[in-house]
Amino acid sequence: MSEITSPARPTAVVIGASAAGLFAASVLTEFADVTLIERDELPEGPEGRRGVPQARHAHLLWSGGVRAFEELLPGLTDDIVARGGRLVHIMGDMVSRAPNEVWFRRFRTTHHRNLVCSRNLLDHALRERVLRDPRISLLDDTVVEGLEGDATRVTGVRIQPATGGRTLSADLVVDASGRGSHAPAWLTDLGLPPVTERQVNAGVAYATRVYRAPAATVGSFPLVNVQANPARTPGRGGIILPVEDGRWIVTLSGTRGGEPTKDPDAFVDFALNLGDPVIGTLIEKAEPLGPIATTRSTANQRRYYEKMRAWPDGFAVLGDAIAGYNPVYGHGLTVTAQCALALRRILRTTGLATPGTARRIQQSVSRPVAGAWDLAVGQDAFYPGAGDTPPKTIERLLARYVDRAVETGARSPRALGALLDVMSLEKPATRLFSPDMLLPMLFGRKLPRLQAPPLSDTEKASV
Repeated sequence: MSEITSPARPTAVVIGASAAGLFAASVLTEFADVTLIERDELPEGPEGRRGVPQARHAHLLWSGGVRAFEELLPGLTDDIVARGGRLVHIMGDMVSRAPNEVWFRRFRTTHHRNLVCSRNLLDHALRERVLRDPRISLLDDTVVEGLEGDATRVTGVRIQPATGGRTLSADLVVDASGRGSHAPAWLTDLGLPPVTERQVNAGVAYATRVYRAPAATVGSFPLVNVQANPARTPGRGGIILPVEDGRWIVTLSGTRGGEPTKDPDAFVDFALNLGDPVIGTLIEKAEPLGPIATTRSTANQRRYYEKMRAWPDGFAVLGDAIAGYNPVYGHGLTVTAQCALALRRILRTTGLATPGTARRIQQSVSRPVAGAWDLAVGQDAFYPGAGDTPPKTIERLLARYVDRAVETGARSPRALGALLDVMSLEKPATRLFSPDMLLPMLFGRKLPRLQAPPLSDTEKASV
């Protein structure tokens, strides 16, 4: 009697074990055995690591990201909340000033929620969930040196682990290695033309310090956000992010000529001079829990892989390796999860190794990337020196319309719902031209503009 053997499963390699790589690996297990390659040695707990220096700063997951997290890994959000994260109502649990210096009223009529926690906690919960899958093999402390194959098909990667170099074959290689991706050079090494790139750099620098939250605020204090105004340079902003373990992550930002520094004596003074002193007032008596961390890696940077005339089968690029955004907008994690959903949709309709699949993946993941890119660049392009060319007339007109949409949403619950659909990356920007926005903007009754941050008396007294 002959023995029936099952055909070998396809194989996939994912480069990078941050959020983009972890989500990609979790998706790929449905279709292949996965090897996840990470240059860092991954920590066992919710700790920082060299490859994610941005983890020290404030992070938000918009509701479009929360929805994508749950589609990819049901129950992940509840797990993070159980460990101390919070689902924060937008705008009900927030005190937020828009870039045009309009304070949002704290309406509670929309469904939108941010997931708020430290990046270290989020990454730890995600690693635990994904890496327990036996179909994923992890190679950490390992560097990818290049792609194997040619201009028509990628067949694997060359790696340099601590134990010596070798080649890994794969039916699909996914680059999820972030802003520092070497994919442009790897593709030219295979004989492909250079990818078109664009950078819009508002010159933003960040400084973050962690504080002990006042005891009466733990678990209930609103997120406080003062966004920089591109019309007033240098642009300065800041955020108080109440996170797990009774801490506030306080991140301050400033553009060229107005950057925050590591000087601990200057941190509170900077916060008091953001155009509104609310953040400085809230932290001036709080206890700092460590030194100040700074970064300048905040440029909006995009690679237009989807527009390349030729694209090799067997290779795809996801997440920040395609585009990175000014972190002030908080869209990176949401786009990362939405890219993984796009990857899954393609692979559920066509074979992982089928000719043309990789190009379809690249075109599909460009859609969530483009939505976040347009929102970020639509603001940052107005800072002096941000780009090679000044904003076009149509871009200026659109920016004025968005300012008016923000002002309307700040005072009308109906318009706020449409605005948050776009800001949260749940719906495309065309939603801003729907009746839910246009009717309140042109004809509807709007509440008066707020003249001060909408902190309640109870919240003020708790600090």
